[in-house]
Amino acid sequence: QVQLIESGGGLVQAGGSLRLSCAATGLTFSSYVMGWFRQAPGKEREFAAAISGNGGSTNYADSVKGRFTVSRDNAKNTVFLQMNVLKPEDTAVYYCAASLLADLVPRLRTTAGTYNYWGQGTQVTISS
Repeated sequence: QVQLIESGGGLVQAGGSLRLSCAATGLTFSSYVMGWFRQAPGKEREFAAAISGNGGSTNYADSVKGRFTVSRDNAKNTVFLQMNVLKPEDTAVYYCAASLLADLVPRLRTTAGTYNYWGQGTQVTISS
């Protein structure tokens, strides 16, 4: 059974930083693109960042580019999202997700429907 468990969310002031982690079990981790999506209240889930199975390539939404960094440790089956210079508009539930197909078709990394498995989400709240 595949499980993705996020951690690291919390409440920080604008301009601060957080580091999210997502630990995966039950899958061949290095075969999967790992993505981070977020969903703010009243809004649709949106793509934030993704990293290829071998960690060699990354993708970012324009809204987070230059502030967020996605990385992974395949030895520990864990993906990270380092979030710096946080803004109130970054407030959302953050989800990690795993996609087998997106590692084969990179253009699909930003599409939520491509992802096979999802975590339960972790709340990130940025105060102004």
